[in-house]
Amino acid sequence: MSDIPIAINYHLNKHCNLRCKFCFATFRDVPGALDVHDARALLTRLREAGGEKINFAGGEPTLFPHLALLIEHAKALGFTTSIVTNGARLRPLLERHAEALDWVGLSVDSSHEEVQAALGRGRGQHVAKSIAHADHAHAVGVRVKLNTVVTALTWDEDMSDLVRRMKPARWKVFQVLPVAGQNDGDVDQLLIPATAFEAFLERHRPLAAEGVPPVAEDNQAMRGSYVMVDPLGRFYSSLTGRHEYSEPILQVGVAQALRQIGFSMAKLRARGGLYRWER
Repeated sequence: MSDIPIAINYHLNKHCNLRCKFCFATFRDVPGALDVHDARALLTRLREAGGEKINFAGGEPTLFPHLALLIEHAKALGFTTSIVTNGARLRPLLERHAEALDWVGLSVDSSHEEVQAALGRGRGQHVAKSIAHADHAHAVGVRVKLNTVVTALTWDEDMSDLVRRMKPARWKVFQVLPVAGQNDGDVDQLLIPATAFEAFLERHRPLAAEGVPPVAEDNQAMRGSYVMVDPLGRFYSSLTGRHEYSEPILQVGVAQALRQIGFSMAKLRARGGLYRWER
């Protein structure tokens, strides 16, 4: 298989405590999720197929009741482990499982609490809570990644001071992505042209001199460049503008399922998806 799934995003569940208007992983069309036994088996298959880094996402992954067990299992298999979270139940995870968790990705799209609330991310305390989570992660030796989605409400903002305060090892900056069947109807008023996205990036490029350059991903860079697994254990892609799913990985194997969704290793490399992620 030419395209080995080195870095994998496993969306464990579709449940979330927030309602971000731009979310492209609502999984309205996915009933349920794998049980913990099959989820463990899936991780084993992915590792055997060449997986090196596993990122647990959702929905909100900290709401998945067996997240800690899967992180521990993934670390025992030899994965670099990561989660991307709004912080809902992050504190106990950091307190009890920091040795098995290499990265925590915190989702923050604005420095302003009222803007975060308008986007559907929290009710006015999201920024403050995210700063506290970043401090906690640093204190227990877990590397911090910051994920920012740039929208019509934020493209002209300067987040430099917040980025400096949170001290991420990596800052991912995404152009808001429309995906049919996932966020249509909610995301329309938040979409931005390439010029607005570039203006946001240009404003923050001086952070590169401080060791935190924005790692940019526009809509074209995102499509087809991720190995993503849905809650039912299928690879999926949004190459066509909506989610297209493979057959279940545990039934047909990693290689066959991956071929069904059009993943491109070349696009992953082009967007800077390969980096020094080891702890």
